[in-house]
Amino acid sequence: MSTIVSNPNASSVLGKIPGGNFEPDDSDELPEGGIWKTQPPPRPERPSPVAMNPVPAVPQTLEDLGIQASMVEQLILKFLYFRGELVGRDLGALLGLQFSLFDEILETLKRQHFIGVKKSLGMGNMSAIFMLAETGRNLTREYLDNNQYVGPVPVPLQQYIDMVARQKLPENWLNPATLQKAFEHLVVEADVLAQIGPAVNASKSFLIYGQPGNGKTALAEALFRVDSQPIYMPYAIECQGNIIQLYDPIYHQKIDDHDIGISALAAALPYDGRWFKCKRPFIVTGGELTLNMLDLSFNAHSKVYDAPFQLKANNGIYLIDDFGRQRTSPAEILNRWIVPMERQIDYLSFHSGGKMTVPFAAFLIFSTNLQPDQLGDEAFLRRIRYKMFLRSPHAPEFVNIFERYAESRGIGCRAGLADHFVQQHYAGGKKRFRRVHPRDVISHAIDIIHFESLPYELTEDILDRACRNCFVESVDVND
Repeated sequence: MSTIVSNPNASSVLGKIPGGNFEPDDSDELPEGGIWKTQPPPRPERPSPVAMNPVPAVPQTLEDLGIQASMVEQLILKFLYFRGELVGRDLGALLGLQFSLFDEILETLKRQHFIGVKKSLGMGNMSAIFMLAETGRNLTREYLDNNQYVGPVPVPLQQYIDMVARQKLPENWLNPATLQKAFEHLVVEADVLAQIGPAVNASKSFLIYGQPGNGKTALAEALFRVDSQPIYMPYAIECQGNIIQLYDPIYHQKIDDHDIGISALAAALPYDGRWFKCKRPFIVTGGELTLNMLDLSFNAHSKVYDAPFQLKANNGIYLIDDFGRQRTSPAEILNRWIVPMERQIDYLSFHSGGKMTVPFAAFLIFSTNLQPDQLGDEAFLRRIRYKMFLRSPHAPEFVNIFERYAESRGIGCRAGLADHFVQQHYAGGKKRFRRVHPRDVISHAIDIIHFESLPYELTEDILDRACRNCFVESVDVND
């Protein structure tokens, strides 16, 4: 990945991060001719994303949960089995429920002698310390044979589908200034932004191709910086009696709410505790991707499913990096997604043979160093709606990257040194420009300076030495 920095004077094109429709929508196509003018036409006033930000409503009854009360009972017993003893209100926090929703279930379990009260603070079951009785321990073992999921109460599939649709960003919510801000750490020329904008705005599949080291991954990752409202995702989904874990701490950046929690005095949660608030996800997979990773993964020990990458990326971005270098062929990967990309729904399979239909609401980006015709034929490439060749930087752009990266490392770089470096090593076609080169060469130069205890400043000699260390020469090693 290259390290490139901002060009605040570069123009930008209006775009939006996708939320995903459930039906294809061609209303967001490019204007006739496929080229934005330098100044886009005036747009109507946009709705406020803050005002339209949906929040999962707090369930008021067991029926509102959308699942069987027996599942709540099983989770209560499992928590007590693994924790030993728990205060009633702490059980509510673990389940993600208001205490009033499962108070009656606790009473039933007490009457059936599955649980007992070790101690009470005099505020009813909410302040009581519960523990398992021996009969409850035996019953819990039976439940664990069915599945070993222990976490917040799962959300039924239909509630999840509804929430994904509600969290789609409204049309034309993003203005040029916000898009430019997302790329402020990069040097991005106007022609590059002019290609990115329509693709992001359409939120359909997008192929970025070009030579290695020109910042394709960095360009895609910059979209994660677009300022947008957070979303809500369930910890787990329930479908046909199966539990699918959706929350992944590697990819989901939770946003903590200091006011959320269940206390003895709290009457309600600010939102449904079975959901967590997070930034719109950005998931990257590379050469390790296989077709198996794009379906439900069943854990034979816990008997719980793990969601595939595209499900975890819903309402966000999914980047397939190094496309074409997976063990699975590009045609197999694209064929897997033909229906999801066109209809924005996906079909996932349970190990028992059943299927579930889920929304496909991730902005799918492919990045590759290969020639597009190496990936597939014309019919294959047509399935990917937008394509962009990320060219190598021009000399002024390269110098800008060089000087700004030196500034970011706090190392001295006298005026004109970057221009001299370009003339010395790139002029006349000696070497091709790549956006990653300034980072690589300056990093090598800093290593030389540290090793030899030299002044922390770039010089022509140090840059020449760094360049020799950084790049290979076209020589016959057998000579």
